[in-house]
Formats: sequence, structure tokens, C-alpha cells
Amino acid sequence: MQRTLLLAKIHNCTLTGANINYVGSISIDQILLDKAGILPYEQVQVVNNANGQRFITYAIPAPAHSGIIELNGAAARLGIIGDRVIIMTYGQFTPEELKSYTPTVVIVDEKNQPLEVRRYDDLLSKV
Repeated sequence: MQRTLLLAKIHNCTLTGANINYVGSISIDQILLDKAGILPYEQVQVVNNANGQRFITYAIPAPAHSGIIELNGAAARLGIIGDRVIIMTYGQFTPEELKSYTPTVVIVDEKNQPLEVRRYDDLLSKV
């Protein structure tokens, strides 16, 4: 049996743009993708703290150190500049993999610059 758990998240980002004319996705500063371990084109869930919207799309890299977090395509209708969002990925794990599993959490400031990278090792004891 496999279980689906949080793999990584970028916590409390600020939306910097919304481009309805793009094909789709969310643009994320390459540095944040790297720190979270999120791959280009990987499926992500986005939670908008301002309006409660939750949706799934895929990540595309924005220039490193740009601070860009931009909703693209239809997702651009689900948030406005200045909204705070959480971006998450999930992974499927076997019981054996769970023994060494810990999610990565990237905490950012109001300009989407990384402040801290956390590994939630303490969650292992609760699985």
C-alpha cells in the first residue's frame, strides 16, 4: 500500500502577478523551486489564503531571485496581486520509504525571498 503525504511546500508566498493570456500554470522563482525540491512542470496544489480557493496546476520556473509568484491561464482568475498563497506538492510513499521520509517547507518573506528551509522530522513519529 502507498500513502500520499506532503512532499514539499512554499509557505505564505505573495502573488506578484496574474497573466490570463498564458496557457496555464504558476510561475515560481527558480530559487524557491530548488529549495523546495519542486521540479519544472511538476503538479502543485495552490491554496489562496485570501479567498479560500484551492486548485491544482503545474510549476514553471521564473528567473532566480526575482521573487515572482504568478498565476497563469485560467488560474489567474483565482487570485490577485498581493494575495498570500501556499504552494504544495505531494508524493506517494511505501511503508518502507516512510521510515526515512520528511517533508521540506520553505518559509519566505513578503517579497518571496527564502527565510528558512525546514524539514519536519518530528512528523515521522506520528505516521
